[in-house]
Amino acid sequence: MKRSWNLLCLGTFAATVCGIALSLAQTASSHSVSVASRVLLSVSVMMFVILALWRPRAMRESAISGKIDGMNAVAKRPDCRFEDVAANEEAKRSLMELADYLRDPEKYARYGARMPRGVMLYGPPGTGKTLLARALAGEAGVPFFALSGSDFVQMYVGVGAGRVRELFKTARKAGKCVIFIDEIDAMGKSRDNQNSDERDQTLNALLSEMSGFRTGDGVLVLAATNRLDSLDPALLRAGRFDRQIEVGLPGREERLSILKLHSRNKPMDEDVDLEKLARETTRFSGASLESLLNEAAIAAAGRDAEKISAQDVREAFYRTVAGADHAITANDQEKLAIALHEAGHALAIRLLMPENHLARVSILPAGGGAAGYSLSIPPERVMLRQEDIENQVQSLLAGRAAEIMIGGEGALTAGASNDLARATELVGAMVMELGMGGEPAVSFRTLGRVCGGGNDGAEKCRKKLSELFDRVTRLLSQHAQTLVKLADALMEREALAGEEIDEILGTSVSNERQVSAK
Repeated sequence: MKRSWNLLCLGTFAATVCGIALSLAQTASSHSVSVASRVLLSVSVMMFVILALWRPRAMRESAISGKIDGMNAVAKRPDCRFEDVAANEEAKRSLMELADYLRDPEKYARYGARMPRGVMLYGPPGTGKTLLARALAGEAGVPFFALSGSDFVQMYVGVGAGRVRELFKTARKAGKCVIFIDEIDAMGKSRDNQNSDERDQTLNALLSEMSGFRTGDGVLVLAATNRLDSLDPALLRAGRFDRQIEVGLPGREERLSILKLHSRNKPMDEDVDLEKLARETTRFSGASLESLLNEAAIAAAGRDAEKISAQDVREAFYRTVAGADHAITANDQEKLAIALHEAGHALAIRLLMPENHLARVSILPAGGGAAGYSLSIPPERVMLRQEDIENQVQSLLAGRAAEIMIGGEGALTAGASNDLARATELVGAMVMELGMGGEPAVSFRTLGRVCGGGNDGAEKCRKKLSELFDRVTRLLSQHAQTLVKLADALMEREALAGEEIDEILGTSVSNERQVSAK
């Protein structure tokens, strides 16, 4: 389009020049200018003036979609629709209303309804907030301005505020459109004494624009954040971001729909069980599920397979959760210590949390510097009971308990550092925040903040950790032979899948919860 327009302008300019040259030539040769020459000259000049002042709509939109003070703000019409977005049905229903409003505002005007000035999408990373914003613009068929909050943050005072004003000015020229600001917390954090003048001015400019522009302009502002609690209250008040939509992690059925969506263009083998994969990927986001299937596709392509097999998917799952396995470099003594440590975790999980799916136990180094890992997948819960948290803590401490039980105090290794830190955090939350430290009506953390003064929360946490460590030690000692049997299997095979663990343990361990002696 742009090339054709440039050629037309060039041809018109050439015709104008030719007309002027012909007129000058006839005048110089003492001949009167012919009627044809005068007509050619007049038409050429007229066309050149018209073309200079008028441009087709596509060219005007291109100009609107240019740079704003050094910031890319390209208005596109996304080809994404709500049917291309799996899960998040409640969020989609809320956004469908806005898409319908953008398509037919008169229908809502009859009821005196106005379009929300802004919509805040919040939730964990990778849950599809940007995809939903694109789908809204695509469903409504309007231009889509996509920017990041960091685009407005500058070191020079006034630059960010100017960019905000220019963005809304450009959007109004485009007519009905959607402005999407990702990671808005970069510019919209709550104002305090530590904020810079530049950030405050940028936020003030955004607040002014959100309050000032007319809803009849057809400009809808969407923003996304992972940290809703960090945003300034003035940004979230009614009349600015009127609607706040949570985009959370998908449930099992939603994960299955996401997996089906992302596997449509992939040659999946018949042995791939997407329903089982959906059950095992608890707490996975939509982006994580897409990455998992992509890793499986890469693995299948690397071995020139016709289809993606269940083994490819399983290896991709392990790689996504725990990182890629590395060749073990530990000597036999270190290898035995790692095997006992991971066997302790696995056995405690089977005894204390039989509802968990023990997917894999490995003594191979993986991501994050771990010498080995036990991959346990918990069932989906709305909330945890005190017993559930205590069982988690005991399973974390079971690796250290197994080291001491087999090798004594002198066999302690540094491999339990992360386990001890996570166990301490859980017990700290139980005692200091959740009232699970013996005083069910007291939140020690809030008490210290509100009333001041110290408390014995640290001592309570220490006693609780020691109590849980003693309990899991007694539990493992009751199944010492099974612990050694599992460690020997890890020494031999280095990694065990859930089915192999069940086969090794057999009838040695009952899936019923064991209650240790108090």
